[in-house]
Amino acid sequence: MNLPVAPPAFDATTGLGQRPRADRGADIGAGCGLVFLELIALAVIFGLWFLSGFNLDPGKTVTTDSLWNYLAAAGGVGVLAIAAAAIASRAGAVVTVATQAIMAALICFIVFGGAAAQSHQDRLCRDMPSAAGCKGSS
Repeated sequence: MNLPVAPPAFDATTGLGQRPRADRGADIGAGCGLVFLELIALAVIFGLWFLSGFNLDPGKTVTTDSLWNYLAAAGGVGVLAIAAAAIASRAGAVVTVATQAIMAALICFIVFGGAAAQSHQDRLCRDMPSAAGCKGSS
């Protein structure tokens, strides 16, 4: 006797619902590596800003450079973190997405905090050019 064959049961592991995930070890390695490189980039950027106001001549008064250019460079690192998070999201690398989102938020906080501080310093130097930290003060 020929019995009808039932169609296969629903399989959630195939078809449009399946999302490929990155290997967990490679995901963690990429996330940690990107965070390490971004922290090095931020350390170099703000280290250069710190060194702009450093001089060994005791007779010379030196003030640090304006933060605006350095904040723009840090913002560029933040944009790269967002791009890396988007690419990692597409690849299914959950850990890398999380670490890059945290780094982007941290860099955003640093950039906006630095912009507020530099804006305050610019306003202070505009109102009182002889204030400490202004280029015109001696």
